[in-house]
Amino acid sequence: MTVDRRSFLAALGAGGAAVLAGAHQAAALGGGMLRTGAATSVDAWPTRARVQAHMPPDWRKLRARLGSRLVLPGDPGYPVYRLGFNELNDGHRPAAIARCASAADVQACLDVARGHGIPIAARSGGHSYLGYCIPNGGLVIDLRLMAQVRVHPDGTAEVGAGARLIEVYAALARAGRLLPAGSCPSVGVSGLTLGGGIGVLTRKYGLTCDRLAEAEVVTADARLLTASPGSEPDLYWALRGGGGGNFGVVSQFTFKTEPAPGLTVFSLGFPKGSAPAIIGAWQEWIAKAPFELWASCQVAGGNPPTPRLVGCYVGGETAANRLLDRLIAAAGVRPSSRSVQPKSYLDAMKYMAGCSNDTLAECHPVSEGGRLPRESFVAVSRMLGPRPLDAGRVTELMHGHAGVDLLLDSLGGAVSQLRPDATAFPHRSSLASAQIYASATPANRNAVTRTVDGIRDGLARLGARGAYVNYIDAGLPDWGHAYYGANLPRLKSVARRYDPDRVFAFRQNVAFA
Repeated sequence: MTVDRRSFLAALGAGGAAVLAGAHQAAALGGGMLRTGAATSVDAWPTRARVQAHMPPDWRKLRARLGSRLVLPGDPGYPVYRLGFNELNDGHRPAAIARCASAADVQACLDVARGHGIPIAARSGGHSYLGYCIPNGGLVIDLRLMAQVRVHPDGTAEVGAGARLIEVYAALARAGRLLPAGSCPSVGVSGLTLGGGIGVLTRKYGLTCDRLAEAEVVTADARLLTASPGSEPDLYWALRGGGGGNFGVVSQFTFKTEPAPGLTVFSLGFPKGSAPAIIGAWQEWIAKAPFELWASCQVAGGNPPTPRLVGCYVGGETAANRLLDRLIAAAGVRPSSRSVQPKSYLDAMKYMAGCSNDTLAECHPVSEGGRLPRESFVAVSRMLGPRPLDAGRVTELMHGHAGVDLLLDSLGGAVSQLRPDATAFPHRSSLASAQIYASATPANRNAVTRTVDGIRDGLARLGARGAYVNYIDAGLPDWGHAYYGANLPRLKSVARRYDPDRVFAFRQNVAFA
């Protein structure tokens, strides 16, 4: 049965057999979630283009092309199509939602809507933490009808920008191939890739963006370009980790895939009070682990905090158990629960998604006939440096915060084999990403936000100063450098070249950093 993230993490802490580690990457080309303490809505941004004052876009013209696929307030599908994944953003009311079926549809949207002073954002999976993919009073370029996946004999895969990860995994598995990507099945491939793409096969095969061979992109002036090493190379560089929504609307990706081997998934629960020992041993262990091993050290806040370990190994059960035994010996703490299971590629991805016992159709959102519920949450991030953090002080940050989870998702391995400026993703030397996640309601959002922000800032004081743009954070200090590091000036230059009038402007557009 499918479970939501909160129930799932709780079950894992009790020794459950599924895992949803490092999920909910921003799947829209805008990325993000509303946060109290910053703006409470995504407003239209002024642009450099001449704004046709008091003249809304000619929706009739766009409807003549799209027909019922242009959804306006009052239309039957609007109440559903306007929603994103995070329920805290349910107050967003776009002016129009264009359900595009081709790059030409995207071009038509831009021809009609740009220059009218309304925000324009693309949406793939709709997991944008801050709801930037469903802007108030703006146009949503919805890509979810563009979900085809074609795997060629040479192993390259053409993937429509609206494909969900479960659709990508299923199509690749049928061809005996894999793509390293995230764990949440309803996340869209677009936002995940454009922000980097951290996932459970990252250490062995690299980030999702590292597998990108080329992208078909509609720019702000409605040109259709191909970005690759030999065509628009600066744009190609920026699309690999520079964040969604900054440079154009990707309509199709071409990925280099790999043969899909057998995998082993595992989960270990540890007793309360053991967090310092587990965090400390895990950091040393994962830094020296073979590239085939990915593991997430997760800490549930409380009195005291409780640690757990989940992960995936590219190889067999015996070798995975040997590696886990080394961690247990180094920590000096026996696990209270232990599950190690061999899986096929697709079954491992479903396990990591928390829908092992569901059909592929059920591994989709409820609004699309599946069983995946939407969630209501606040989440922020940091990126660890190359050296371990003080495990005792990390544990102290989680003390007393029941209902808050710290997810330390391992990097290194293949990620570290590229220079920080080889792609726009700068965190090549990071030991792990850190996501602080908590369920929230409109009533307690302010308090929850203060709590997760406090943990985020505490991690920064311990040396984890970067942040992951796919966990976009409206309250993040110096967000441009936190997301992009020394790559920020080049990214700003690319944004000025491909969107000089800031047609795709949103609050954390790279042009404003």
